[in-house]
Amino acid sequence: MGILGLGTVGTGTVELLLDSTGRNPLLSEIEIYRVGVRELNKPRKVKLPDGVIINDLNAIVSDPQVDIIVELIGGVEPARSLVLRAIQFGKHIITANKALISRFGDEIFTAADQAGVYVMLEAAVGGGIPVIRPLKESLSINRINTVTAIINGTTNYILTQMQMGSGSFDDVLTDAQNLGYAEADPSADIDGLDAADKIAILASLAFNGRIRLEEVYYEGICKVSKIDIVYAEKLGFVIKLLAIAQQDKKDNLPAPLSVRVHPTLVPKEHPLASINGIYNAILVEGEPIGQVMFFGPGAGAGATASAVSSDILNMVAELKISAQTLNPILTWKLHKHNEITPIEELITRFYARILTRDEPSVVGKLGTCFGKYGVSLESVVQTGFQDKLAEIVVVTHDVREGDFRQALKEIESLDTIHSTPSIFRVL
Repeated sequence: MGILGLGTVGTGTVELLLDSTGRNPLLSEIEIYRVGVRELNKPRKVKLPDGVIINDLNAIVSDPQVDIIVELIGGVEPARSLVLRAIQFGKHIITANKALISRFGDEIFTAADQAGVYVMLEAAVGGGIPVIRPLKESLSINRINTVTAIINGTTNYILTQMQMGSGSFDDVLTDAQNLGYAEADPSADIDGLDAADKIAILASLAFNGRIRLEEVYYEGICKVSKIDIVYAEKLGFVIKLLAIAQQDKKDNLPAPLSVRVHPTLVPKEHPLASINGIYNAILVEGEPIGQVMFFGPGAGAGATASAVSSDILNMVAELKISAQTLNPILTWKLHKHNEITPIEELITRFYARILTRDEPSVVGKLGTCFGKYGVSLESVVQTGFQDKLAEIVVVTHDVREGDFRQALKEIESLDTIHSTPSIFRVL
């Protein structure tokens, strides 16, 4: 076996594989033949025999002594080129790289299918939470309706701390960076792209078709303010960054998928409302299973190394049974692309916080504009004042997103309306 990368996850994986006491006995049969790194002279936390660690990654993927390539370097390049080259040489692939899979899964899975090799990626979504294999195996007999997930620990930590009154978004983000829960450049997390990568992978499994990442709608948490968290609390909600893949039925036939990531008001009684801190959870709903939730640490060296090592163990077990024939349940024979519904067609509820001049006719004008576009209001509350402007919070019933946006555009053109600081969807 060859491992590409000896960073945090790579080191954790090597440590696990070298410490077989009390673990699955198959671990003792796994040989770490080569480990590829960029810098040979960098200090390492793990001790490996001389000659195992090299800086020629291409030599590892082409080495005939290597059966399995474990890609842990992250990013898109050179990971993509190395993985594709390894597949050309008949190597089985294990990766924790969600960005690689969500962007180039088509290319990688097609190549793997043609070469007759496995691609395993349990660690790419949810850290140490086992969810990829259950979707491929245990739940594969079900018709999945919805996957709703909290799959970014950084944003969940930030929102949890804000809910607990620990400070503003900027304050809590700085705290998360100091604690190592957020990267120095946290944009992929706080803008929702990391969660979009992950839900694209989950949706492809749950709905048996490939997902084009560019069709996945995503937005992040930068516009979530402390005041919105307070208002959500009063209304019986908490705010979470949710990744959702959903397939409704029309005339008893499957409709296009909705695949999206956005801050969401979640009812306090919902199973995901109590998932706090850096933890992740994936709620799967289907028929006949009903609801199943996977919960655990979504990141960290130990959690991710656990998932990578689990894939290694499963790969070795499969190859011991048959090196000639692949287990069809574990392959990625997804030849069609799922059709994705544009976000404008989404049917959902909305929360909007609107700043207006304090005039008696304002609420009436809001109701008239919303009614013009078929937007039914569940509640309209004037919550107080902000810099001499009245603050009005509205929550809608289910509405087509495009209709809601049209109504809001007309509302924002009214003389009495100052701005709409917050708009969130409601689960």
